[in-house]
Amino acid sequence: MSESQLNTLLAEAISSISSTRFTLSLMRFLKLLGSYDNAVILGYAAGKHPVYLFDSLESNRHLLFQQYLTSTFQQDPFYHQLLTRQEGVFSLKQVIKQREHQDYLHQFYLQTGWQDELCLLINIGAERDVLIFLGVTNEKSRFTADQLVCFKQHFAVIKALCQQHWQHAAFNLAQSFNEIVISRATMRSYVDESIQTFAQSVLTKRQQQIASLLVQGLDSSEVSAQLGLSIGTVKNYRKQIYAQLHINSLGELFQLFLNHLLTHAPD
Repeated sequence: MSESQLNTLLAEAISSISSTRFTLSLMRFLKLLGSYDNAVILGYAAGKHPVYLFDSLESNRHLLFQQYLTSTFQQDPFYHQLLTRQEGVFSLKQVIKQREHQDYLHQFYLQTGWQDELCLLINIGAERDVLIFLGVTNEKSRFTADQLVCFKQHFAVIKALCQQHWQHAAFNLAQSFNEIVISRATMRSYVDESIQTFAQSVLTKRQQQIASLLVQGLDSSEVSAQLGLSIGTVKNYRKQIYAQLHINSLGELFQLFLNHLLTHAPD
């Protein structure tokens, strides 16, 4: 890594602040600091589900949208680290507790194919945080002590970039779609598929059917009429859906659906 390369990529990241190019520019800058195979960026607001901001996953992408963002994030040791309000660069080895996180490791993490992981926890103000997850998938690869030191040395710069980009703007899923160019037919196809599969791994068939209608904009009375159920029954199902997905409002349900929709977005 030469100083010239570093300065060039840093300049690109700075110039892309407040544009849809920012996350890609930021990742190129991080790649120069330490090699990784996959990356995920999520936005966190206090008491809310994480918001998808970026990923470069090449496999098992469905795990992020269908499991992690729905509920599994609450078991992530990096999320537990976030709750302590400490920011910085952390390795998986630093935060993992074998007994406490055993279920997370065996029921979720092993499925991802990641062999090692670093996480950059960045507070951008007002109980809002950005977490950058960097993973390696080669069984023989691990992040080195030198790489960890390098990320830590440049953490202040990375934090400043993220603060300038996100501090005064809402975490926006729409940015993730800006570079997708597809036909209307293809769009309709993957939206339909997303509706049919939304939360199916955690909801019963009837709950999923009702949730799929809610995310299409139907209210309880319209769902009642379409399915031949009483409004009271629909409302009870709605409460069950919220409880299963750990949410409290229709807005949060839409947020989860948008996360899920990205699973089927064309590459």
